[in-house]
Amino acid sequence: MSDWQQIIKDQSISSLEKLAEKFGADVIDVEALKPAFDNFQMRITPAALEQIKEVGDPMWQQYVPTVEELDVVDGVIDSLDEDGDSPVPNITHRYPDRALFLVSPVCATYCRFCTRRRKVGDPEKIPLNQYDSAFQYLREHTEIRDVIMSGGDPMMLSDRRLEYLFQQLRAIPHIEIIRIGSRITSHLPERITPEFCEMVQKYHPIYMNTHFNHPSELTPAAVAALDRLSRAGVSLGCQTVLLKGVNDDPKVMMKLMHELLKARVRPYYLYMADQVAGGEHFRTTVQKGLEIMQALRGWTSGLAVPQFVIDSPGGDEVIFKNYEGKRQVYKQPRAVPSTPAEFEPAAEVGVVPISRKKSAAPRRTKRRRAAGE
Repeated sequence: MSDWQQIIKDQSISSLEKLAEKFGADVIDVEALKPAFDNFQMRITPAALEQIKEVGDPMWQQYVPTVEELDVVDGVIDSLDEDGDSPVPNITHRYPDRALFLVSPVCATYCRFCTRRRKVGDPEKIPLNQYDSAFQYLREHTEIRDVIMSGGDPMMLSDRRLEYLFQQLRAIPHIEIIRIGSRITSHLPERITPEFCEMVQKYHPIYMNTHFNHPSELTPAAVAALDRLSRAGVSLGCQTVLLKGVNDDPKVMMKLMHELLKARVRPYYLYMADQVAGGEHFRTTVQKGLEIMQALRGWTSGLAVPQFVIDSPGGDEVIFKNYEGKRQVYKQPRAVPSTPAEFEPAAEVGVVPISRKKSAAPRRTKRRRAAGE
C-alpha cells in the first residue's frame, strides 16, 4: 500500500462518531446528522481537517455534514442531467468535441456540495469494470478530441491504473487533449508523488483542473504538490464553485485568484453552485456572482479573472443565452426574489454562454452546465 493510501486508510475521519470525538458531542449530534450521512458518505483527510480552524468556518462548511442537506426545496438529484447524456456507462457526451469519462467512484475528501453525490462513493454507479464500452465509444466518435477524466477523483486510482487509462486514450488518434479533474492537491497533496510525475510526462499534453474554493486551501503542502505537477509539465487550471458561507465575498475571491496565480494555476471557471438536492444551502443569487465578477474584472490582472459559469436548470428567473443563441433561464434560490430583466446584459461582464438545451421530457427539466465540462 502506498503512503498516500495509508494516510487515507489510517488517518482520515470517515464516521460521525470519530467526528464527534474530534470536535465534541455538543457540536456533532450523531443521531441528528445520521440521515445526512446515510444520504452521502463523509470522509475528511488530515490535510482537509487541518484547514478547519474553527466550527462553522469555510472549510467546516465544505466538509462537515449538516441537517440542511435534508431540506430539499428545488434541488434535483441529477442536477446537470448527466445520465441523460450518457450513451454508455461512465461516459457523458454533451458537447460537440469533448466527453466526460468517469474513471473513479471515490474521493479523498467528500465535499458536501457535490453535484454528483448520487454516484460518488458507490463503485456500482461508477463501475471500474466497464471501461471497455467507454473506450469503444470514444474510438467510434471521431469528433471527440478532448476527454475529461473525472469521478470521484481520478487521482485516487493507482499510478498503474492511471497509466493504463492514459495509454488507451493516447492510442485513439483523434483524442488530442486529456484533462484530469481533481481536488487531490488540496485534500491529499501526498498523492502527487515523484513516480506519478515521472509517469505522466510520457502522455502530454495532460491538463489538470484543480479545485480550490478558498485561499486557506492553498497550504504550503498544496502549493508544493502544484509545483511538482507544473515541473512535470502538467498544465494547471482551477475550477472554483461559488458557495454561500465559503467564498461569497469579493475580497476572499480576489485573494484566492491571486494565490492560485502565485502557485502557477490559472483561474479557469467560477461556477454558480448547482441546484443539486442536498446542496441547496450552498447556493447564492446570481446577483452575488455578478458582483464578484465585477469586483475582479478591471480591478486585477486579467489572468486572475475566471470565466463565470452558470447552469441552466429551467425555470423563470434569470435569462441567458446559450452557445447556440437560444434563451435559457436559471432559477434563483427560493427565498430570494429576483428580477430577470436586470441580468440580460450578463454576457457583457464575462458570463460564459450556457450550453444547448434539449427538449424537456414531460414534468422534467433538463440541466445544463455552461460552456464546457
